[in-house]
Amino acid sequence: MDIQTTSLGNGAVSQPGSAAGPANAAKPPTVEPASAREHQSSNVLILTPSLTLTLDDSVLTIAGIDKTATKAAKRAHRNCGIGLPARGRSRRSIDYYNVLWAEVTEDRKHLRIDYAEQTDDHYLEVQHLLFSLPLLATGEVDNSILETVKSWLEILLVRSYGSSARRKRAWVVVNPHAGPGGADKIWRKQVKPIFDAARMPMTVVRTTYSGEAVKLAQELNIDDFDIAVPCSGDGLPHEVFNGLGQRPDARRALSKIAVCHIPCGSGNAMSCNLYGTHRPTLAALAIVKGLPTPLDLISVTQGTKRTLSFLSQALGMIADLDITTEHLRWMGPHRFTYGFLVLALQKKVYPCDIAIKAEIEHKEGVKEHYRKQITQKGPSQSPQQSDDDDEGDQGLPPLKYGTATDKLPEGWELVPHEKLGSFYCGNMAYMAPDANFFAAALSNDGLMDLVMTDGDIPVLKNIGLQLAMDSGHFFDNPLVTYRKVSAYRIIPRIPDAKCCISIDGEAFPWEPFQAEVHQGLGLTLSKKGLYEAPGPLNWDKVTTTERLLA
Repeated sequence: MDIQTTSLGNGAVSQPGSAAGPANAAKPPTVEPASAREHQSSNVLILTPSLTLTLDDSVLTIAGIDKTATKAAKRAHRNCGIGLPARGRSRRSIDYYNVLWAEVTEDRKHLRIDYAEQTDDHYLEVQHLLFSLPLLATGEVDNSILETVKSWLEILLVRSYGSSARRKRAWVVVNPHAGPGGADKIWRKQVKPIFDAARMPMTVVRTTYSGEAVKLAQELNIDDFDIAVPCSGDGLPHEVFNGLGQRPDARRALSKIAVCHIPCGSGNAMSCNLYGTHRPTLAALAIVKGLPTPLDLISVTQGTKRTLSFLSQALGMIADLDITTEHLRWMGPHRFTYGFLVLALQKKVYPCDIAIKAEIEHKEGVKEHYRKQITQKGPSQSPQQSDDDDEGDQGLPPLKYGTATDKLPEGWELVPHEKLGSFYCGNMAYMAPDANFFAAALSNDGLMDLVMTDGDIPVLKNIGLQLAMDSGHFFDNPLVTYRKVSAYRIIPRIPDAKCCISIDGEAFPWEPFQAEVHQGLGLTLSKKGLYEAPGPLNWDKVTTTERLLA
């Protein structure tokens, strides 16, 4: 039995007979079929007396890498720079989550397993294992052995993918100028090899100007794809959602195409929330194994324009921080830290009139809502149908509360905020890798998380808020107002040409705007069917009230 480990970091797949394949290995053993089947079970594949593949509870275990295989791998390494199995290694385990594909090769003589090996904390590299199957005296593999191997492989793939779809059809959109640059290289060198190894059919397009992805998504044949994969910062997913939302069949498109994210920008908030990482290879594997997750989307109206928001809306210091540091993209995520320090020293205020349709007013209520959603409802692993599904392929849902130019909805009250520092409304928890602004955010609860702070906070206390973000105490800080809302209207009081409004990190005019949430209108993929953020501090603790009522 021969085994080789081959690096596929460049996207190339070694075929049998190549320098990396069995042509350089020892001749496969010739056996009668019964000798390879004697000790088989549904979870154990015995290929030779010294080599066994076992499907354990959470890992694939390979026992019995012999000296012949090591010598063969050494020859391949000398010929074409292929990685070697560790000397003397007789046992290895591969997490099912890391298994990308497994199959019998076209020549029907070999078993191949492709997987993602974690070479350090932040990087995965595609490897493959190639095993020679026992041969008859004729040089062929007995059909009964092939059926046994194929049945075992199917169990391996079921355990590796669970309820995640295999071979997702991907529409990949690359923004070559995203963040510090290099998105195209990240796609080719880091992400594409993982998608290739998972046997995912792909169509790849590269954008040439800002906003192009809106038009591309509008014209996309959604029946040809399962997922959209923007390789960029958070701006390209924003464009894809809005392109799908501008179609005549917007509701069908948004519920069918799962919009994912390969992090190549500065903030990479979408990837942080869905996959718990801003590292491209880790995000790629999470997409391969991702679960369909309904996603709330927000309609933002300004004048006659309607825009979909998947991430956040901001006015004040946060918006200025996002937009005024655009020229510092070369700094990566450090641009936000620098911008925060500059703005904190200015202590600028942004007088506004604000009307809010609040659903949960206080932090304890927000925390309780979060706990109930997580523990009782659990992760959403399949798209939920909206109340309008019987209306067929239609555009976006109608607005419940009109637009920012309409009369204020009944029951709403405009409240003046003279010293507003930041108005920040989020649909996801992380706004950057280390910025868990909206700790209680949920993907599909039909609510937005609203944070407000004053602008005249002393500089040291403002810096303390930033540090509270890192420690997980931002939610509970008394300087932070935190509510769950379903809609709001905000009217800037003083015209200021230097100010702007940020929607998903994109600049919008300094004018009145209104927002309302649509529960589960969009679709994405996540690792567990919910966000990866840890939630508010101590959200899972029993409250005093609950103890008294117990």
